[in-house]
Amino acid sequence: MKSEIPLPLSPNDAASWMRFTSTPRSARLARRLTAVRLDQWGIPYDSPVSEAAVLIVAELAGNAVTHGHVRGRNFSLRLLCGPGRLRIEVSDTRTEARVPRTASAPRPDDENGRGLLLVAALATRWGVAEREPQPAPGKTVWAELGH
Repeated sequence: MKSEIPLPLSPNDAASWMRFTSTPRSARLARRLTAVRLDQWGIPYDSPVSEAAVLIVAELAGNAVTHGHVRGRNFSLRLLCGPGRLRIEVSDTRTEARVPRTASAPRPDDENGRGLLLVAALATRWGVAEREPQPAPGKTVWAELGH
């Protein structure tokens, strides 16, 4: 996927931005808070969009903690919800750990490497961009869902 900048907000959009410590516990919290926030915005917990979004956040937050962790720095989650779309952005501060721009299948005996395949299967679009605002170090992995 090509690199893109975040979508601008319109008056009808809802937005949420949260910062977390780079720990597995925080990745789980990001997943749970996503479900709560979407429910507050009228996307019920048990809806297909909410379930897909929670899985995407779980994968991207888990990757930020596992591969994007820099000691003493956090990762962030931004949710943008507008008419017909939901955008999920997970940003970390690690500059040298780049995310592949396409998801590729791991070997059958690999223990890791399926997360971005899951994101690609669930999302309408996904990609990687430089972390905003510049000149902040790091990257943002984003995914969009139609609803």
